[in-house]
Amino acid sequence: MATTGRPSGLRAPALACFAALLITAFLVEARSAEAAGKHKITFPMVPSSDAIKACLPNAAASVTIEDAKNNQIMTVSATGLAPNTEYDLFVIQVPHAKFGISWYQSDLETNRNGEGTARVRGIFSRETFSISPDSITTLGRENTPQMGATFGAVNQYHLGLWFNDPQVPFDLGCEPTAMVPVVTPFNGEQHAGIQVINTSNFPDDDGPLKHFPPSSPSGAFLDRRD
Repeated sequence: MATTGRPSGLRAPALACFAALLITAFLVEARSAEAAGKHKITFPMVPSSDAIKACLPNAAASVTIEDAKNNQIMTVSATGLAPNTEYDLFVIQVPHAKFGISWYQSDLETNRNGEGTARVRGIFSRETFSISPDSITTLGRENTPQMGATFGAVNQYHLGLWFNDPQVPFDLGCEPTAMVPVVTPFNGEQHAGIQVINTSNFPDDDGPLKHFPPSSPSGAFLDRRD
């Protein structure tokens, strides 16, 4: 990245300091809530790349996770995205390529203002993990054989949101060096666009879901009535 015109050695430390303060504030809020028995955290998602910052400069999301007795409710409220567009939400091992083990959670569709919300229920805490004790072949969505992988328990503490249609980010100029739309497997048809926002504002080994405590084993937290 070009640095012409920037005072050398000043901007990077300032950004690093700001990021550290943001994460510290988040941790203090999360730990305070846990100590008070509230079990609710809120954290931001940020643009996935400099290219996304250029084509969608206001892309962001606010994520809230709260206890629901035996699991959690996670609400992702996105803003600054392309209007009237579909996106796909995943829980992932790390926020950037190659992402690691990834779990499809929900679709998210924006309105004419580029705003959209996804609300999902599951395990979104420090206990979130995937495991595959053996490699088994089954028929996939197109009734073609697909072979799984074998791996031990792997926690996933990050989030990522992808464009559902590969053509959309290409037309928006979010892929300035690409000659054709970039295709990724991050939607129900395994034919999605690039990632738009993620939780790369948290370290790879310390994603935000890691800071939510396990659900109450005693069932002390009442389920919400939807």
